[in-house]
Amino acid sequence: MSFSESNTFSAESMAHIARIINDINAGVWEYNTDTKQVKWSVGLYAALGYAPGEIECSYNYFFDHLLYYHDKPAFLKTTYHPRHGGSPVAHIRLLTKQNGYQWFENTTKRHETSDGPIIHGVLTNINALKMLEVELAESNFNLAETGRIAKLGSWEIDIATMGLKCSKEMMEIFELTEDVKMTMEDSISYFEPQYRLLLTNIVNDAIRYCKPYDVEVQFKTAKNNVIWVRCKGMPVLNDYGKCVKLRGIFQDIDSIKKKGINMQSSINLLDDQNKRLQNFAYIVSHNLRSHSGNLKFMVNLFEESRQEEDRAEIFSHIKTISESLSATMGHLDEIVKIQSEITRERKAVDFETMFNNVASALQTNITATNAHISTNFTDCRQIDYIPAYMESIFQNLLTNALKYKHPDREPVINITTQKTGTDVYLLFEDNGVGIDMARYGDQLFGMYKTFHRNSDSKGIGLFITRNQVEALGGNIQVESAVNVGTKFTIKLV
Repeated sequence: MSFSESNTFSAESMAHIARIINDINAGVWEYNTDTKQVKWSVGLYAALGYAPGEIECSYNYFFDHLLYYHDKPAFLKTTYHPRHGGSPVAHIRLLTKQNGYQWFENTTKRHETSDGPIIHGVLTNINALKMLEVELAESNFNLAETGRIAKLGSWEIDIATMGLKCSKEMMEIFELTEDVKMTMEDSISYFEPQYRLLLTNIVNDAIRYCKPYDVEVQFKTAKNNVIWVRCKGMPVLNDYGKCVKLRGIFQDIDSIKKKGINMQSSINLLDDQNKRLQNFAYIVSHNLRSHSGNLKFMVNLFEESRQEEDRAEIFSHIKTISESLSATMGHLDEIVKIQSEITRERKAVDFETMFNNVASALQTNITATNAHISTNFTDCRQIDYIPAYMESIFQNLLTNALKYKHPDREPVINITTQKTGTDVYLLFEDNGVGIDMARYGDQLFGMYKTFHRNSDSKGIGLFITRNQVEALGGNIQVESAVNVGTKFTIKLV
């Protein structure tokens, strides 16, 4: 007979069905709740690894010896399910003969008979499926933990709809909850303005030309925390070579990036200090060799001379050389102090107060030259700096501006501060004699380099100023023209 002809099976068909059930690692059980009588199919014994009769077929034996203790509440819930309703299902663990506890799916059905309420159940071995579920859950957990620890999320764009899907980990980087829905435009708006066009272009290139990308950009979270992130995208192609999806990762690399920036900054500082050390060694070698050579020559002349007049003249030269040597040692000591004072604590320095102190000390020079000095520190009034350095910078630049004034006009000196982002600049401009930058520009900050016939020129002030500024991570730029004036732009931090 055909199954479609009736919903009632023949006895022969039922026998075949029973044999099939017995062969598929599943079994049927029956329990009379009034008489406590239990029946197990041959398949149930086989699913547990036993032969019929090898173990006791009873409710107590099943409940006390085969059923895992932790799964007893779930089994009882299905056993004593209300008389009316669907067939309840429970996943339970049973002790098999050879393989220990294995997972089974238990489906029950209650109905009334003349012998009393009967519960029929089907137990199917689902251990392999359950193990796959456990492994998948562990894999998903490990993947989620890896993403959480690495601060790494994933995303996908469906090109047909341009719909964006984001992982939980990615939403955590955005500092948003999972239920927030974002479009591509929404996500790009979280990036810092200077990177938005870049992100838009590389996403479009990935879709149109199937070009993968990997960039590091700055990003502002929903809670306004600005961090560095890594964005990597990879096109998914169809059989025709067209991009149908765009998948990628999104990673918070803020701590790594900042460590790299700080490390590079330290490397640059070490490199700069090494160059200054080499320059210092050259200065020491050159200047001391010159002094010692001259001194030795004069001493030899003094020893060879017999005339008192000659000896007195030679001795005066020796004295001059000695004084020059002493001055050189003082200058070298100043340079050494710059390096040793780098680690001194920075303090809040008020530009106007510091300048007024320096101008007060140089008031005689200012009055003598009838200099007109204007200051404007409104853009940045204070800075964390080494006070002695700031005083030295003001003093050297102001002294130079007065010393190298133009002979045909009174000095006009403008001093201002400027702040651009986190960078602080000091601008110092005069209308003095100026410097031929094409000729002397590369020597301007050299030690003992002078470019004007001025008896007071020593060529040490700008050398010390540059070393002080660069020691704290800044730099100096100079614009100058002969007979027009000079402008120093000093990046302090």
